[in-house]
Amino acid sequence: MTVTTTIQRLPDRKFRFACHAALPCFTRCCANLELVLTTYDIIRLKNRLRLSSGAFLDRYTVAHTDRRSGLPVVKLRMRNDADRRCPFVGPKGCRVYEDRPGACRLYPLGRAASRISKSRSGEAYFTVKESHCLGWQEETAWTVEQWLTDQGLDEYNAMNDGFLDITTGRPQNRLKALGRRQLQMVYMAFYDLDGFRRFVFESSFVDRFDIDEAVLAGIRTDDRALMDFACRWLKFSLFGEMTFRIKEHA
Repeated sequence: MTVTTTIQRLPDRKFRFACHAALPCFTRCCANLELVLTTYDIIRLKNRLRLSSGAFLDRYTVAHTDRRSGLPVVKLRMRNDADRRCPFVGPKGCRVYEDRPGACRLYPLGRAASRISKSRSGEAYFTVKESHCLGWQEETAWTVEQWLTDQGLDEYNAMNDGFLDITTGRPQNRLKALGRRQLQMVYMAFYDLDGFRRFVFESSFVDRFDIDEAVLAGIRTDDRALMDFACRWLKFSLFGEMTFRIKEHA
């Protein structure tokens, strides 16, 4: 069956929707997806599955280069079956529901976001109505703000600010000018955080940069702290921002 999708703006930021197992279309939206994962999505999923970031990436994702920015993008690998079902969906629904990606939490809304300046970001929300979805016939009323809070998206959006600042907050021509080694660093720092942790502690990194001991202690065990550290490193190494201080002897 062909699925058609209608996208509409939400000028009043209000809509009616509900999804539950009693609907005949339950989990139909969990198939044939082009679901882009953010750094925080990967942290939540790989920890839920008790995998290293490298093992998670190898098993559950495919990577490609974004045409507009030239940056590496990671998508969730769908099952190799007729429906291309999500690997985490079973007969009773999502098996990783508490740690599902931000895009799944946001559905049936979409979000267009960009970093306008260092201090200001812009965003707009819209509805994504797929022809098979019966949730739009339900009467539960929401505002965008209520939906974001109910689905746990406030935390996801906050955690992805650093990711957004680099992917949408830079001139496209500057991103496309990055070399192969720089793009490899972007991939590691964004997605393979366990690999990035090894890079920090098993190379000359700590000897070269003046880093507070409390920060080092935090990034040894805390993936969220490491994610923020990685974004700071990309700003320094790719764009020359003074987010790190080189030791004098180095």
